[in-house]
This record gives sequence, structure tokens and C-alpha cells, in this order.
Amino acid sequence: IWRVQLALAKIRKAARTLLMLDENDPKRVFEGAALLRRMVRYKLLGEDEKRLDFVLQLTTQKLLERRLQTRVFKSGLAKSVHHARVLIRQRHVRVGKQLVNVPSFMVRTDSE
Repeated sequence: IWRVQLALAKIRKAARTLLMLDENDPKRVFEGAALLRRMVRYKLLGEDEKRLDFVLQLTTQKLLERRLQTRVFKSGLAKSVHHARVLIRQRHVRVGKQLVNVPSFMVRTDSE
């Protein structure tokens, strides 16, 4: 959990620094759009939540929901979260065309 909290803290810090800049600042426009695009790609934000204010409201629960281990369990491929972890480590799970054996892999929406 602490690793996810660190990643979330870094995302929030980036959003806070961008929010302090002027609306028309080129750095805020470019990096803000990239940050929002990444959050939407991982389905952490909805299409209607494309503002930096919503990035500050992200929770660790939302990030944990996008992990491969959780996605395998929620899709019904495994009987439990622990079973999902074993399946992933034993290389029974493929994301897209890529074999993945890391349970903490963040799954994009287009790879589900």
C-alpha cells in the first residue's frame, strides 16, 4: 500500500504545482494535458472529470483497483485475490499480447 501511496503523492504534487501556475502558462497547458490524459487512460478519472482539481481527489483505492491482481480477480479468472497473484506470478495471464508476471502492473483501459 505504501508504494501506491507514494505514487499517488507524486501525482498529486505534480497537479498542485501545475495548479499554482497561470492558466495560460505553456508548461501548465502541456504537462496538465499529459497528466490528465494519463489519468483517463488508466481510468482513474472519467471523461467528464478532465480538470486538475479532480486529480487532487484521487484515492489509493482507485489506484489499487487498476492493479492487474485486482483486475484478474474482478474479472472472475481467479477465486480470490491470492489466487490471482499466484496465476500472475506463474505467467498464466496475458495483457494484450504481452505476458505479465508482475501483480502490481497497472492495467490501462485499452488493455483490459
